Amino acid sequence: MNLDSLERTTAELHALMARLRGPDAARDLGLEAAAVQCAEVAHERRAGLLALVEHRDADPALLIAGVVPVAHPGEAADLGYFIADTTPGIRETSSARTARGYPVVIVERIGLSGAQLQAVVLDPDRPRAAVFTLHSPGGRGWLEVAGLAGTLVAGVDLTPAAPAPGTRAESGRSRGGTSARSAGRW
Repeated sequence: MNLDSLERTTAELHALMARLRGPDAARDLGLEAAAVQCAEVAHERRAGLLALVEHRDADPALLIAGVVPVAHPGEAADLGYFIADTTPGIRETSSARTARGYPVVIVERIGLSGAQLQAVVLDPDRPRAAVFTLHSPGGRGWLEVAGLAGTLVAGVDLTPAAPAPGTRAESGRSRGGTSARSAGRW
């Protein structure tokens, strides 16, 4: 989704949700409200990525990601224990490393409101973390969509990219090729 403005994000998300809902979309009064709410959360949290994760054998899931400051970057395992001890409804907490060697904490919740996975990739060189949140309200095919999101998380690269000639470093877009359903700010 385009994240340049709240209105554009809302419109693109609503259109995508309506397409997925099919012929019943016109009768679903909650669809527009859901699009507005999701777009507002993405903009409030200054998300760098808002995407719909689709798999033929699963309900679609929403992925929101961004880079956040971290006061005291600790070990991934310590963060995992903290999350498990302080957050209700956690099904599983684990620690791993991305393909580039970054420590990552993965937290999964499955409850009445669907399934949610959060991956926090810690940057050992700077006080920041990349946070990915995947949510599927229905939860059908959860392992399939979580696996797709896991592929994205595994490839995270937090090293600063060199700015292209004639551009400002803080305003560059990723060259990573995004689909029509997602757009990134980092």
